[in-house]
Amino acid sequence: MKTLREAKCGETVTVRKLHGEGAVKRRIMDMGLTKGTQVYIRKVAPLGDPVEINVRGYELSLRKNDAEMVEIG
Repeated sequence: MKTLREAKCGETVTVRKLHGEGAVKRRIMDMGLTKGTQVYIRKVAPLGDPVEINVRGYELSLRKNDAEMVEIG
């Protein structure tokens, strides 16, 4: 299982599954990260936090903890 946190800069990946429960999972889905969505990894900070991505035509920064909940393929 590969997560969004492990993705490399410049990669385009597809969201396979969201982990987590309740409000946290809902917040990630509200940001546009749903199953089947294409995500482009723009930048990864030197220590891996945050990860900057392009999703559905806008830029989004995610913390390590949130990025680990997004399984990619």
